[in-house]
Amino acid sequence: MDPTGSKQKSLFDPSHSKGARRGPVIFPKLTGTERSWFALYVQVNHEKEVAKRLEQKSVESFLPLLETWSKRQDRRKKIHTPLFPGYVFVHTLLDNYTNVHILKTPGALNILGNSDGPLPIPGYQIENLRTMLASKEPLDLHPYLKEGDWVRVTRGHLTGCIGLLLRQNPKKGRLVVSIDLIQKSVSVELDMEDVEPIPTPSEGTVHP
Repeated sequence: MDPTGSKQKSLFDPSHSKGARRGPVIFPKLTGTERSWFALYVQVNHEKEVAKRLEQKSVESFLPLLETWSKRQDRRKKIHTPLFPGYVFVHTLLDNYTNVHILKTPGALNILGNSDGPLPIPGYQIENLRTMLASKEPLDLHPYLKEGDWVRVTRGHLTGCIGLLLRQNPKKGRLVVSIDLIQKSVSVELDMEDVEPIPTPSEGTVHP
């Protein structure tokens, strides 16, 4: 989805007559009445600063970071870079006030959505990322993958992760997990015996 695409729909209800009191407007068909995860598109190379400012505003955020070696020739050291440059995830009940509060953060550009408004990210997709990063297993960026054999990891550091399985040989495979809204994927190697097949997940059936 193009984060710089069509202009967001107004967050104020146009059905209110002039002079009527205007309260918070949420998008129940899209976001529901509970807190959800959203993808905040931000200026590249400003992800950490945006996440820090959101924390100062008491807005829960998640910036997945990948540990890599710096490319400086004079000295090499491990650094943490954004896994998905240009994105910070926020967890909130999105109404007109919260939307403006978030977008006023320096470096924040847009909350991804469609012509009807911001779109929530299924909770299991964020939990996948958290689990994979906490496992310390080597992660690789992977071309966005949408179709394949769905599995759940049943043991080991990745227990609970849900994703698509790419078979490498009878014993080894790669688990590919994605954030569909931004069409980004990462993968990790695992043992075939550590997964079980599951139906195609949806927000209604898989929601940690």
